[in-house]
Amino acid sequence: MNHIAQNPNESIDQLLQVILSLKDMDECRAFFSDLCTMQELVLMAQRVQVAKLLMNGETYEKIRSQTSVSSSTITRISTELQYGSGGYRTVLGRLVDGSEPPQD
Repeated sequence: MNHIAQNPNESIDQLLQVILSLKDMDECRAFFSDLCTMQELVLMAQRVQVAKLLMNGETYEKIRSQTSVSSSTITRISTELQYGSGGYRTVLGRLVDGSEPPQD
């Protein structure tokens, strides 16, 4: 279910290359501050938080109360965790393993 691989797009590939080129937290903050609105960043952060909670075995109801994310969004993230391309599991696994990038 890797949507990006199934729909190759030069612009998306360029965006992903730009993200990979970020060197530290300061560059990351500056780039995403320019790229996204605060609301977009909050929504993406909430999705990561929901994925983390789901991986920890939390119930939908508890996740909804902690994050104020809709049940449909929780379901979508749960589906991606079960049948997706593994992106959430990869990055969240790195955080758990302690191999996360240093915080500046």
